[in-house]
Amino acid sequence: MTFAHNVKSELCAAEFLAEDGSESLCCEKAELYGILLYCRRFSQTEVAVQTEHWEIAQVVDMLLTKLYHIATFQKTVRRSDGRIIDCQSIEKKSDLNRLFKEFGHDDKNVALRINRANIENDCCNAAFIRGVFLACGSIVDPGKDYHLEFVSPHIRLGRDLADFLGELGFVPKTIVRKGNFVVYFKDSEQIEDILTLMGAVQRSLELMNIKVYKDLRNKVNRVTNCETANITKTVDASVQQIEAINKLIRSKGYDYLPEELREIAKIRLENPDSSLRELAQLAGISRSGVNHRLHRIIEIVKKG
Repeated sequence: MTFAHNVKSELCAAEFLAEDGSESLCCEKAELYGILLYCRRFSQTEVAVQTEHWEIAQVVDMLLTKLYHIATFQKTVRRSDGRIIDCQSIEKKSDLNRLFKEFGHDDKNVALRINRANIENDCCNAAFIRGVFLACGSIVDPGKDYHLEFVSPHIRLGRDLADFLGELGFVPKTIVRKGNFVVYFKDSEQIEDILTLMGAVQRSLELMNIKVYKDLRNKVNRVTNCETANITKTVDASVQQIEAINKLIRSKGYDYLPEELREIAKIRLENPDSSLRELAQLAGISRSGVNHRLHRIIEIVKKG
């Protein structure tokens, strides 16, 4: 299963309880409201929920039955790409009218907006966001990228959601994509906090672990690249120094060099793979001293 599928499975299994441990009906109402308000269609003439996740369909059916004794008509559709979609709708006109008015909406309002009266208490904030995510949210596998988003075809609903999240301390970004209003997050810490808020605590912890692994892997790669670069630099310098020493020996012989240069030239030829630090230990002088003497040899060769 994908990470996104596991997030929604955990959210569907989560429970919102009152302080005394009893079921929190206000939170259940807020969650259902979030699902229906941001689902495929929510109006006085049609309520339609479509999802690829069968557990979401079960949650919708359970909440509608428990809170309002409303049954949904359900059917399963297989799309041309092979995906299976669970479709739920409310058939009775009386149920549609009652549900629409129960949430404080009427057909006089041209555009849907969040009715804060359905989010009664502070504890309902998480339930509402959870419902919205189940209806229109998605998340990328954090092993590939950090990205969580909510997609709404209604511009004002999208803006309302961005404002609501902002009031909860989040800093969402927004964009219009193919006519839809997208509220999204790229910051891993904010994504962790949203998952925790909604009730996907295990997936939040998994994201944290993935982030630690990725950071460690990147650090190892940086160190490895740095070490590789240093080794390459050492090898290139050694090749240049050895070529200069050999050229000098062939043309003028060892005796042409002062004693201190003859000594370091001999040590370099005997230790072609050694770094300057290692050569310094063998010569009993500083690293900068070794570097300076080898540069002098190269300069002598260049001057002919």
